[in-house]
Amino acid sequence: MLAHTLPIASLMSGVALLLIGNGLLGTLVAVRGNQEGFSDAFLGLLGSGYFAGYLVGTLLARPFIERVGHIRAFAFFATGIAGVALLHGLIVSPVVWVALRVLAGAAIVALYMLIESWLNDQTPAALRGRIFAIYMVVNQVSLAAAQQILRLDSADTLALFAMSALFVCFAVMPVTATRMTQPSVHRGASFSVLRIMRGTPVAAAGAIMTGMSLGAFSSMGPVYASRAGYGDTWIALFMSASILGGALLQWPLGVLSDRGDRRKVLAVTASLAALSAAPLLVPGLGQDAAIVAIALFGGFGFAIYPMAVAHLVDHLSPEQVVGGSSAVLLLHGIGAAIGPLAVGLSMAWMGTSALAFHFVATHTLLALIAWLAARRSPDEITEHAHCVPMVRTSATVLEIMPPPDPIDESAEDSAAAAARRPVTSETV
Repeated sequence: MLAHTLPIASLMSGVALLLIGNGLLGTLVAVRGNQEGFSDAFLGLLGSGYFAGYLVGTLLARPFIERVGHIRAFAFFATGIAGVALLHGLIVSPVVWVALRVLAGAAIVALYMLIESWLNDQTPAALRGRIFAIYMVVNQVSLAAAQQILRLDSADTLALFAMSALFVCFAVMPVTATRMTQPSVHRGASFSVLRIMRGTPVAAAGAIMTGMSLGAFSSMGPVYASRAGYGDTWIALFMSASILGGALLQWPLGVLSDRGDRRKVLAVTASLAALSAAPLLVPGLGQDAAIVAIALFGGFGFAIYPMAVAHLVDHLSPEQVVGGSSAVLLLHGIGAAIGPLAVGLSMAWMGTSALAFHFVATHTLLALIAWLAARRSPDEITEHAHCVPMVRTSATVLEIMPPPDPIDESAEDSAAAAARRPVTSETV
C-alpha cells in the first residue's frame, strides 16, 4: 500500500493546498460581501455564479486538458484561481465579484477533473477503494481547516485574500514537480436526466434538493454566521462544524440505508435534517446551540446525496453506473446554482432566518417525496448497491472507484451475492 501511496503524495498535497485556498476564498467572499453592504440578492448571486461556473467548467475543461496536458492545465487553472482571489480583494464590486465567482467555479471543477483522472490512472485496481478513501479524507479535512484561517485576520483587508492566493499558488509546486506520467482524460458515458426523473424520482429529488440546500449553505452560511454578531472566530467554527458533522454521519447512515428500503431511510434522514435546522429559525439563538444545530444538520444533510445516488444505482446495470451517477451530479449542480440565489432573494424580506427556513422547507419536501414513493410501491432493485461517503468534486471521481466484484452466476439470485456490488457517488 505504501509503495503505491507515496507516488501520489504530490497529488494529494496539491489537492490539500488547493482546497484550503479555495475553501477560504468561498467563505471569505460571503463574509466580506456582507461587510461591504452587498444586497442579499447579490450575496446569493455570488453563490449561484460559482455553481453556474462549476457546470460550465464541467463542459469546457476536458478539451483544454486534453490539448495542453495535465501539468500545464493545473498550472493554468490554479493561477487563475489565485488571480481571482487577489482581484476580489483589489476590486470590491458586486458585479465584478459575480463574474469572478463564475471563473472560480469553472477553474476548480477543471482542477478536480484533472487530479481525479490522474489518480485513476495511477491507482491499481486492488487499491482503488483505499486511495479513494484517502482522497475523500483529504478533501474534508482541507475544507474544514480552510475555515479556521478566518481567525488570523479581518475579512475587510487584503491579507486573507492574499493568503487564499498563496495556498493555491503553493498547490502548483508539488503537482508540477511530479515525475508521474500524465494520463488521458476519458469521456464519461452519457445518461438521460429525464430517465432518472421518471424511473427513480426519489434519486432525482434527492440530488436537486440537497444541491439547493447545501449550495445555499456553502454560499450563505457565512452570511448567516456573520450577522449573528459573534465574530470571525465563531464564523470559522460554525462552518467547520457542519463539514465535520457531515464527515462523521455519512458512513453510519449509508450503512443503515443498505439494510432496507433506501427511500424510507432517506425520508427519515431528510426529516432529521429539517428538525436539526429548525432551531436556527429562533432569533438570538445562543452560540453553543447554533453550533450543535448546524453540526447535526451537516451530519444528516451531507448524508442524503450519497443515499440518492445509491438508490439510483440500485436500478442500473454495471455499465450504466458512471453515466447515471454523472447525470445525478448534474441535477445536484443545477440545484446548487439555484439555492443561493433563492435564499438571497428570501433574505431581503425574511432576514437571516430565510436560510434556516430554506433548509427546513427543502428537506421536509424531500422527506415527503421519498416517504410517499416508498408507500406507493415496493422498491424493485436491479442489483443492490453500497452507499459510499464522499464530498462533491467532479464526475471523473467515479472512475477511481473499484470495479464491481464479479458475482457467481450460480448464486446471482442470492441477496448476499447481489449486495457485494459497490456504488460510486458524489456530494456538495
